[in-house]
Formats: sequence, C-alpha cells, structure tokens
Amino acid sequence: MKESLSASKKIEIRFSEVDSMNIVWHGSYPLYFEDAREEFGQKYGLGYMTIFSNGYYAPLVEASFKYKKALIYESKPVIVITYIPTESAKIVFDYKIIDETDGSVYATGRTVQVFMDRDYQLVWENPEFYRKWKEKWEVL
Repeated sequence: MKESLSASKKIEIRFSEVDSMNIVWHGSYPLYFEDAREEFGQKYGLGYMTIFSNGYYAPLVEASFKYKKALIYESKPVIVITYIPTESAKIVFDYKIIDETDGSVYATGRTVQVFMDRDYQLVWENPEFYRKWKEKWEVL
C-alpha cells in the first residue's frame, strides 16, 4: 500500500468566525474541514464534481471534532487532511489543525462520507470510478 494521501491548506480566520472572547466559534470547524476536502479533491482528483459527474452524491454521515487549544483571530492555522483507506464504499478523512508557527495542535477530527445514487439510495458497493481511483492511488 502507498504512503498516506494528504493535503494541507492555510486557514484564513475571518473576524465573523470569532466570538466575543476572540475564539473561533465551534461551528466554523466543519467549514474548515470542508475547505480541506476541497483541497484534497483538487490535488487527488476526488472532488465533489468528480463524484457528481459519475452519478453519485457523497453526503457526510459522521463528523467528529476534538478541541485541543483555543483557535483565536490572530492564529496562523494550517489544516492537514489525510485519507484513511477502507474497503467499504465510503470516504474517510482525518484532520489536524496545527499552528503554522510552532506546530502545536488546535484540533483534530474525522469525517465519513457514503455514496448515494441519483435516486438518493445508499450504495453499498464501491462505485466503479471510486474503485479505479483507489487503484490509481494504491489505497485498496
């Protein structure tokens, strides 16, 4: 099996994302994870439009976050996303939000996506395009 597939993206914290204590609101983390998934998709060819153009949707069915350190407005965070291989018909990612300056960890997390066809029915087997993607990146 190939080394893990990962991507990273600098996060630009907007003033509207912090509360009165200057701490990033917890509801912003899913958006940061979304940005990381888009970055990963662009880098490895597994973006939302690729999934859609192959006749599928990939909704989130699980999302978890572990907060380690306050993320504040002046922080310089980077989010690292790592693909977690599975034989199942799902897409699993781990996330780590780190401080660009000292490497300390602000938060970690995981998301799980499944496949649905255009009739919104759950797909139990890996779609052909996803199986080929796994073969290409040697993550079967």
